[in-house]
Amino acid sequence: MRAVAYVVAALAAIIIIVAIAQSPTKKTVESNVTTDNEAVLASANVMDSDGELTLDVPEMHCPVSCYPRVKETLEASEAVEEVELAKQEKEGIIDNRQVIVHYKSGFDVDQAIAKLEKEGFAKSNVAK
Repeated sequence: MRAVAYVVAALAAIIIIVAIAQSPTKKTVESNVTTDNEAVLASANVMDSDGELTLDVPEMHCPVSCYPRVKETLEASEAVEEVELAKQEKEGIIDNRQVIVHYKSGFDVDQAIAKLEKEGFAKSNVAK
């Protein structure tokens, strides 16, 4: 019985190590503007009406940790109404690394992307 417990513990440790190794690393975003002790980029890419757009988030790998962090980061903006994961081919895995952002007037796209980069989701951009 002890051997089974050791095998289960070893497998759990391996899974945790793999998950940590695949998680995005945090990067620092340089800025010329400081607001509320947080560095943000000054931007001229501010939406003047309500709408939605799709963001590519290439470093978003899992629906359990990565997607909730992306959603929370973007929804922290008052101009964001909702963030949803783009349609995936298979449930439970992320095979389409995009999110759909429903925003209000005043949404700053560049600032949102900078905040994602600060959270470790480098190379995020507006989908074409």
